[in-house]
Amino acid sequence: MRVTFANASSYVVVVEHSGPLSLLQVPPQTTLLDLKLPSLRTVLKLRSLEHGKLASTSAIELTRPRLLSCKPWSSLSLPVESKIRVYTIRVSRKRRKVLILDRRDTASFLSEIPDTTHLSSVLLPGTHQTISFYGWPVSQCQVTTTPLLTQLLSGIRVIDVRLAMNDKSSTLIAQHGILPQKTPFSSILSSIHTFLTSPSSQRETIIMSIKQEDYAQTSQADFSAAVLREMSAAPGGLGMWYLDNKLPYLGEVRGKCVLFSRFGVSKGWENGFEGMGIHPTMWPDSNKSGFSWNCKDTLVVTNDWYNIGNFFSIPEKASLAAQNLVVINDPPMPVLPISFFSASTFPLALPSLVARGSGWPSIGMGVEGVNSKLGGWLIEVIAGDCQPLIEQDEEDMSLEKLGRGKQSISVLATEIPIPPPEAQMKGWALLDYYASPEAGDLVPLLIEANFSSRTGVAWS
Repeated sequence: MRVTFANASSYVVVVEHSGPLSLLQVPPQTTLLDLKLPSLRTVLKLRSLEHGKLASTSAIELTRPRLLSCKPWSSLSLPVESKIRVYTIRVSRKRRKVLILDRRDTASFLSEIPDTTHLSSVLLPGTHQTISFYGWPVSQCQVTTTPLLTQLLSGIRVIDVRLAMNDKSSTLIAQHGILPQKTPFSSILSSIHTFLTSPSSQRETIIMSIKQEDYAQTSQADFSAAVLREMSAAPGGLGMWYLDNKLPYLGEVRGKCVLFSRFGVSKGWENGFEGMGIHPTMWPDSNKSGFSWNCKDTLVVTNDWYNIGNFFSIPEKASLAAQNLVVINDPPMPVLPISFFSASTFPLALPSLVARGSGWPSIGMGVEGVNSKLGGWLIEVIAGDCQPLIEQDEEDMSLEKLGRGKQSISVLATEIPIPPPEAQMKGWALLDYYASPEAGDLVPLLIEANFSSRTGVAWS
């Protein structure tokens, strides 16, 4: 078992098992502990040190993965007041990799990042079709238990809002394709204002992408005018918004919502398109290789390949979206990657299957979803170059004899390449069913990448 402490505080670790106890002092820098799992049950007791004295204690129980475990990785359930998050990723039948992180406040993590940081330099979790709670299995992309305010408190900072005109009231309402999603645009704006004016999150920043869904019924001019009208009338008015057509620094947009306008007529907006927020100059439909465009002095590199054909393309989808977030070398201008980890093709690659997967993929009897693949990759990236030595034992070899191959033994053999040490991981990562595969455990990994010694803009 390999235990990695990434950016965690100083701990004393007590390892309890059937043999003698092991007491280990862990310094505050990234540290590795190589331990064998000598029995079916091992307990790590993490006793945090404050001013050289023992403070809080967290007990972490580790058991050998079950043969039919369907989780390539998971987080351990710890008390809410715990100061750490613990992730385990399966290496083989008896071996797991354990990553221990400080528990950051997902409602206010941007406050830890300097004002001088360019918006293109941070990694922001987002949701695709943020308000699409209805129409399973085709149109639903999020669950009703994660309304907008819950998403924001969970760490989501990029929201994807699709709107249409309500014929009866001439107001805007959330919609996905032809299916109304019941939430008025005014309610969305109210939730944004509530979050950005709360004491704990008033230094946060939100990016809102707005796209028109009812081109056949509503003219682009009427839609654009309705967006401006409702933004102006909402709590906070236009003063809540950043409307320049360029990427700002965090210090410029604390407590503000950055408009990302994927709709088209500028009449009525002050300064025209230059006053409609970040405005893409192109957006080809489901381009597998991605596309790029310039927003003033920033190159925006986008991957929105969603028509993947069938679930056999999930590994490639996850890999392309993840690799798009990696910027290697020192580019001549700022680069903002935007990656949609969502996909939908009827009937063999519906949103829930693509995001969540199904069955028992760790033993070759199921499909691992994009979100799970992303989570496993993030654990590897955050842990840095600390790759585990995978040794096959008798149980592992017996699995191979069953014809399930190495992929069933080591789900760490991810299809997503691990970036080199000099690379930075940044951009916007938009997810379907963002709270899966575990309840909110993927978003903290995306957040932590901002503080990683290998990739983070805020690491020190």
